[in-house]
This record gives sequence, structure tokens and C-alpha cells, in this order.
Amino acid sequence: MTPTTAPPAPPALRDHRIPADGLYEGPRELRRVPEGWTDRPYELFELVPRGRVIGAEIHGVGLSRPLDVAVRAELDRALLEWKVLFFREQHLTSQQQRAFAGHWGELETNPLLATGDDPEVARLDRSTVPTFENVWHADVTFRERPALGAVLQLREVPPVGGDTLWADMAAAYDNLPEEVKERIEGARAVHDFIPGFSRFYPPERLAPHQDRFPPVEHPVVRRHPVTGRRTIFVNASFTTRIVGFAQEESDRLLRLLFQQAHAPEFQVRYSWRAGDVAFWDNRATQHYAVNDYAPHRRIAERVAIAGDRPH
Repeated sequence: MTPTTAPPAPPALRDHRIPADGLYEGPRELRRVPEGWTDRPYELFELVPRGRVIGAEIHGVGLSRPLDVAVRAELDRALLEWKVLFFREQHLTSQQQRAFAGHWGELETNPLLATGDDPEVARLDRSTVPTFENVWHADVTFRERPALGAVLQLREVPPVGGDTLWADMAAAYDNLPEEVKERIEGARAVHDFIPGFSRFYPPERLAPHQDRFPPVEHPVVRRHPVTGRRTIFVNASFTTRIVGFAQEESDRLLRLLFQQAHAPEFQVRYSWRAGDVAFWDNRATQHYAVNDYAPHRRIAERVAIAGDRPH
């Protein structure tokens, strides 16, 4: 009987450890809707996907007129399934933009942002007032009830640049290592308006608002109130620490969670034309406005929809 020859030992490799707690590299789980969700065709408009898990253009709907009940319901389903919807060249008045947003609930204002012709419409024009650009964030998570969503229209676009990106924070959660999911399950984090706005406002501008906007706590992992999906609900503009964790451990874990938005597979990138409208679910996404258009101007106007308490 011929003796069995043992396979050769693998060659020894030099130490090749990479720093821990970095953004995971490799295959991603890309799930656009919750497990068990039934995908159905859209019957009242054409939907054109712009990303694998997030972002779609809507064709065949004009936003300048009130929506009938059926169209509104189908757009609501599209928002839940695609998280951000794009409507080309709508050229809405402030009143029309408010009316469209109002189909989804009460509108809210932010006293720290400049306004346009209408007090319920924030005007984002970096040439006059600094705005949130070059940072991944969800809107107003420093409120007890952060915004449900927002409707943004570009009034003036630069000849090149000025894109906006959105990230699906449910996909970002799905792709966390299991040990990280276990560490953050049930954890809560503190959100504060000061870190984000102190990037471009002096203390005397912020101090009068401290009593109105005290720090608040929200779950690190938020369950979407409609779809039930778990989402990462911390962001680099407003989240300061995780409750009950030592500061060093909190900082390290938050850096890891912030990085999840940076994976291109979870993102959609949109190049604007004047009059375009984007409508996004602030409960499920983060966004990033790219400031690469100087010395040209980029003027956007945004209407925010009041939301509920995260859980």
C-alpha cells in the first residue's frame, strides 16, 4: 500500500495586519427593500433606478399641481423602496415646493438657516451664508423629532460640479461586522447642533439657541417606522458620543459607523440641472453636498417635513 503524502505546508507570509475598525473591504450585501417586501410595478409613472439600492428618477409626474391620492400613495411607496427620488426640471415656485412637501406632513423651519422668499423655505447659498457641504449627515438629528424628509430644488447650478450624494443607511447597517452590531444593539447616542453649526458660525450666533436645542439622545440603530429596517442613526455633524461607553471607545466606534456611509455601493450620486427636485427619506439616508464648484454659485432651496421620535 502506497503511503499518503502530506500536502505541502503553505508558505509563511510576513505580518500583514491592517488597522482594526476600518471600513470593511470586500463583497457587500446589497438589499434594497426589507426581507419579505413584495416588489410591484409602478402604474402611474415611470421609475428609472439610478443606483443599486438607492435613488430613482421619476418621469411623468409634474410637481407644480396638487397630487391626487393614488399618485401620492405610489410616490410614497417609491420613497420607501428607493429612499431618494429625483424629478427633472420642475422649476417650482416656493409655494408649489411647500405644497408638494406638505403631502407628507407638517413642515418645519430651522432658525439657523437662511431663508428665501418664503420663511418656510431655507436657501442654501454658500456665497452668502455657509452651508453643510463636504460632510455626510442626516438633517436635524439634534431635534427630539428629526425631519421625516426634505424636498430640495436647485435654483442655480454651476457649469461643473456641485453634485449631491445620498447613502442608504440600512444597507450600511446590513454590512457591519456582526460583533459591531452586537455592541450597538440597544445603545443610544447624544446629538447636538453645536458641532455641526460651529464649523461656520461663531459662538455668539449659536449661544442664543442652546436652550431651544439642548442635546438629545437617539438610538444608535434606528428602526424605520414604516419598513422596520434597522439603520445606522449617527452622523458626523451632530453625534457627539455613545451613552455609557468610555470616551475613547465611543470615539472609535463612532468613527467606524460614520465611515459606513462612504462605501460607494450604498450610494447614489446626482448631477443637477436648474429646476431639478430631490425628495429624500431622512429616516433612512445620509447625504453629502460636494463643494467643488468655486468660484461659481450654487443656490438650492429646501423644505423640511417634520418627523417622529426615533426608536
